[in-house]
Amino acid sequence: MKSPFYLIFLIVFFTCLSSFGQTKKELEQQRKKLNREIAQVNRLLFQEQRKEKNVLEDLEDLNQKIGIRLSLINTINSEAKLLVAEIKGNKKEIAKLEKELAILKADYANMIFKSYKSKSQQSRIMFLLSSDNFYQAYKRLEYMKQYTSFRKRQGEAIGFQTGLVNKMNDSLLSQKQSKDALILEEKDQKEKIERDKSNKEKLISIIKKKEIQYKREIQNKIKAEKRVAQKIDRIIRAEIERANRIALAKLKNKLKVTKKNEFVLSPEAKALAVKFELNKGKLPWPLEQGLITRKFGKQPHPSFPGITINSTGLHIITQKGKSATAIFNGKVLNVLVTSQGKRNVLIQHGNYITSYNNLDKLYVKKGDNVITSQAIGQVFTDKVSGKTTLIFALYKNTTKLNPAVWILKR
Repeated sequence: MKSPFYLIFLIVFFTCLSSFGQTKKELEQQRKKLNREIAQVNRLLFQEQRKEKNVLEDLEDLNQKIGIRLSLINTINSEAKLLVAEIKGNKKEIAKLEKELAILKADYANMIFKSYKSKSQQSRIMFLLSSDNFYQAYKRLEYMKQYTSFRKRQGEAIGFQTGLVNKMNDSLLSQKQSKDALILEEKDQKEKIERDKSNKEKLISIIKKKEIQYKREIQNKIKAEKRVAQKIDRIIRAEIERANRIALAKLKNKLKVTKKNEFVLSPEAKALAVKFELNKGKLPWPLEQGLITRKFGKQPHPSFPGITINSTGLHIITQKGKSATAIFNGKVLNVLVTSQGKRNVLIQHGNYITSYNNLDKLYVKKGDNVITSQAIGQVFTDKVSGKTTLIFALYKNTTKLNPAVWILKR
């Protein structure tokens, strides 16, 4: 039978392991996720065939990869530090257990020796027969039973303690191997970052020679994106106004006052909007596979920090031929076509609107009802850069929202 001390020790030991394990598991999952992102970057940004070299895009792609690699190194460092702390703690615990084991073995050996000496001087039978009376013989018999039982428990305690030491040593060996593997992975990532940084310096050197020209190109591109965003805003306001005229005409005497640029919602539309809100943070991605290369909102340009970008949505790179899918049930509010022939689909979900910009082939038209994960159009692939990019935006009425906080985290 194991003593309460050992049972308490086991509970504390494995509780500590589980709390450490949870953190380790989170870090390991994060490391795997970042490795998958690096693989995606290499596949989506560096393996596509390009007709022309664009140093600005190459620089952005390198910055993307370097950023993920740096995050990976930070994660590896955190994981390694945790392992170092565990190894240190385990070494202390092993030393403590071995000391306790040595004491147990010494006590046991001493007990066996005394028992042997006792047997050589006087046998058990003689010990019993030499009793003065029956009661004394009974007491001596009970004593011998307890002594034998105690010896057995001591032997079990030694075996249990030995098992604990062996388990701790096995755990320590595994932790050291994990730590060594992490150190090698960190070294590999640092070497790759150095190569990427060397390539980045070369690109920056090329850009500096024609800095004015490249800045002008960036600013023209930003203006073009702004014009598209303004056009979408105008269309959304026009659609709200049109939908409200129809809704208010149906209400007749039940006329409801509504704020400007906000949908007048029917009970069904309100219910849909509520469902949409309840799924915040759990909505599916508009692409089965994709990598975010530009976040929502104001941010410095990755190549020219002096230039600010105001992104209306997420820029998501995917593989050629992939289709965008609706993130929730709704109705196609409108379809826009740019002068370059690219399409933008607006889907209404009550008073929420999702925008799927930079599409090529369309599978839906204005007025169509769509369901979650339904394909709505194939994403356009730039023939020069070879990139397939979806620009995904989200609105509540006319207010732009950050789609990243609404869709699932990958």
